[in-house]
Amino acid sequence: MTELVHLAVAEGVATITLDSPHNKNALSQQLTGELLAHLESAGADEAVRVIVVRSALDVFCSGADLSEATSVGMGVGAQRMVDVQRAIVANPKPVVARVAGPVRAGGIGIVAAADISLATDTSSYALTEVRLGLAAATISLTVIPRLTDRAAALTFLTGNTFDGVEAAQLGLVTSAFPADELDENLDAVLASLLKAVPQGLRETKKLLNRELLADIDARGTDLAELSASLFASSAAQEAMLAFLNRKKK
Repeated sequence: MTELVHLAVAEGVATITLDSPHNKNALSQQLTGELLAHLESAGADEAVRVIVVRSALDVFCSGADLSEATSVGMGVGAQRMVDVQRAIVANPKPVVARVAGPVRAGGIGIVAAADISLATDTSSYALTEVRLGLAAATISLTVIPRLTDRAAALTFLTGNTFDGVEAAQLGLVTSAFPADELDENLDAVLASLLKAVPQGLRETKKLLNRELLADIDARGTDLAELSASLFASSAAQEAMLAFLNRKKK
């Protein structure tokens, strides 16, 4: 089986790279399983001070694997999305997302869960669940705390696309840069993080994420069950099949 998520460690930085070109980094069971394993490995590695999550493709993440969801159901996938967000939020190491290209649905949960998210100004985002008869249930755990109430209502209810500049203004990402400046700014943030003592990073991250982690633990299972039930509904099944058929044409 071809690996869909790669882990490389160098100079204190663990780089986790999403690399599933056949479905544009959709959150299949294989991809989320490998992502969880690499997050755990990097978190436990004493040589790692900081974790970067990025894509090898020109798409960061296309969201749920709809082909898998329509064939095997979404029960496991929804819980995996909760688990991925928790693994990022609870990881003892700071997690930095390097975001370029389109980000959809569950991918936005990864961006929101990261401690710092740096994006290109042309990256694009859309919470399209409402257009498929769904709700952004599991990722609401991390996305809503990043946004104002008004921004959350606008983005969750319309499903409209917005770019990296607006994502930074809304609080979804930390900063947005021209594409040719992204890695330079990423390197600067990593250099600053690497100056910190690991204990300081660990304990400070606990302080920052205490309430968010408690909320994930309190509501994650219920929201995963809600997400799975919506995916299984006739309205959502019809909308997803229509979407998949449009993509094939």
